[in-house]
Amino acid sequence: MADTSRLPAPVAETWEWQRHGNCRNLDSSVFFHPDGERGFARADRVARAKQICMSCPVIVECRHHALTAEEPFGVWGGLDETERRAMITRRKQLLSSAEKEQECVSVTP
Repeated sequence: MADTSRLPAPVAETWEWQRHGNCRNLDSSVFFHPDGERGFARADRVARAKQICMSCPVIVECRHHALTAEEPFGVWGGLDETERRAMITRRKQLLSSAEKEQECVSVTP
């Protein structure tokens, strides 16, 4: 039997928000594109997914998860892959700039 004593304890409350999402029990193909989907079909599916997200009671939690975990695929918290990638890149740039600024401040006599 495997030793599970070193594994983290379950943290159901961390994921509880997922039970309240508008996407719960919907077909995942609304939020994740099938192979080869492009153009109008993809834009239409993404728009439908975002419409579902806009009235979701846990959109903030979902978006936070997607940005923190850097989810690479699908619509999460009303954001598609391109929007999330842009936000993640911008956040990393801002953090890098802040770190460089902090280095300059700590080096200055």
